[in-house]
Amino acid sequence: MMTTKTVDAPDTAEGLERQALATAKRIVVKVGSSSLTSIKGGISEKSLTGLVNALAEKRNAGTEIILVSSGAIAAGLAPLGLAKRPKDLATQQAAASVGQGLLMARYTQAFNAHGVTVSQVLLTADDLMRRTQHTNAFRALDRLLNLGVVPVVNENDTVATHEIRFGDNDRLAALVAHLVRADALVLLSDVDALYDGPPSQGAQRIPLVRGPQDLEDVTIGKAGKAGVGTGGMMTKVEAASIAAGSGIHALVTSTANAAAALAGQDVGTWFAVNGNRKPVRLLWLAHLATVHGRLMLDDGAVKAVRDRHRSLLPAGISDISGDFEAGDPIEMVAHDGTVVARGLVNYSSEELPRMLGRTTQELGQAMGRGYDREVVHVDDLVLLRASRSSKLGA
Repeated sequence: MMTTKTVDAPDTAEGLERQALATAKRIVVKVGSSSLTSIKGGISEKSLTGLVNALAEKRNAGTEIILVSSGAIAAGLAPLGLAKRPKDLATQQAAASVGQGLLMARYTQAFNAHGVTVSQVLLTADDLMRRTQHTNAFRALDRLLNLGVVPVVNENDTVATHEIRFGDNDRLAALVAHLVRADALVLLSDVDALYDGPPSQGAQRIPLVRGPQDLEDVTIGKAGKAGVGTGGMMTKVEAASIAAGSGIHALVTSTANAAAALAGQDVGTWFAVNGNRKPVRLLWLAHLATVHGRLMLDDGAVKAVRDRHRSLLPAGISDISGDFEAGDPIEMVAHDGTVVARGLVNYSSEELPRMLGRTTQELGQAMGRGYDREVVHVDDLVLLRASRSSKLGA
């Protein structure tokens, strides 16, 4: 693994932003399985203790810390006699059920040495998608932070299904950062930064990413120990980009650099803020939701949704595809295949065909109350950058 020289951040716009980490009030830190596991498997006491030492020092200096930690499945492998991470969901859930308690016990012991109390918070995508659940999640996390606790967040692997999984804790961390209105997101792994090529071939560290344009010529692949995690550098870049594009500073670096990163020093890759804060539910819809169907829009509907940011009405839909229920995520597509937006649909794929091309007034009169509303309300709709429609369920 290549290492980054640790120096004070330079007196530049990037350097001043990095220094904000040193004085931030609330930071979300994510650590991956590859950073916590030993060569023989299971949780590495040395790695976990080193991370906790850095986080506890920051917490005791007055910064609120939320730790999003992978490792539950990895911690459960040895007790179950498994040599590697299982591929089937049921065995993953079993390993997570065994490992989560072991992981929390080790965090509790390590943080207690610094006089810091920790708590366990398990989330599914559903908790951040639905308004009531994410309000409750924010309230609980905010109160824990006010009480001086370090919440340890993980995906609820024991109950999560394929349909409601985040897929990796990097993107979960990005959404948690939005949920708790964090000042910064720090993504830690066993790789110290994003490089402009394979680090083993003499590539250069990329110290700063100002926006998507800086990544156009960069090949990003998976990195880390095989068999223990689901993420790689790609998911970290995606998570950092989600955060930066929505008003939150983000840094990608190694767990070994945690203390230096939290001190605002020049390590890793800094993702500069390039957008405004957005509702966490819309971030989930834009980046994580599994699409169940597509609605083909006529030119008028495309302009209404994309240019005037209006709700989608039945009159503007020319065709539908997929199998979906009311409340499922769907794509809205122009006739040339460009994905205009994603949204939560108010009708099922069985109901919609008889509604196409008709006004809400006509539908209300012909089909009764409940059919005189939007197909996708503007509050449940997020515009996307121009792209071709993806495979359903991808």
